[in-house]
Amino acid sequence: MIHELRIYHCMPGKLPALLNRFETATLKIWEKHGIRQAGFWTVAIGASNQMLYYLLAWESLAEREAKWGAFVADPDWIAVRHRTEADGQIVQRVHNEILTPTAFSSVR
Repeated sequence: MIHELRIYHCMPGKLPALLNRFETATLKIWEKHGIRQAGFWTVAIGASNQMLYYLLAWESLAEREAKWGAFVADPDWIAVRHRTEADGQIVQRVHNEILTPTAFSSVR
């Protein structure tokens, strides 16, 4: 099992719009493609409160490539993204990393 850490840096004031998009649309589309989330977090104390952190669980890089590719090409996702960004861009930039567990990790 590997995990993907994704950090979304939102445009000023746009974090609520991003959270709403995940809750009302994105997660349903992920479910259709078999994408498994391992948790979502916002920043209570830190450098910026306009960031969303989340983890995705993958069996392999091949699974990630296939399922993530299908998600980003999904017409439902493309429509949701266009609709939710009609008033402007929500996410300024995305940072992601693929994480592998250590031998002593409680998460495998």
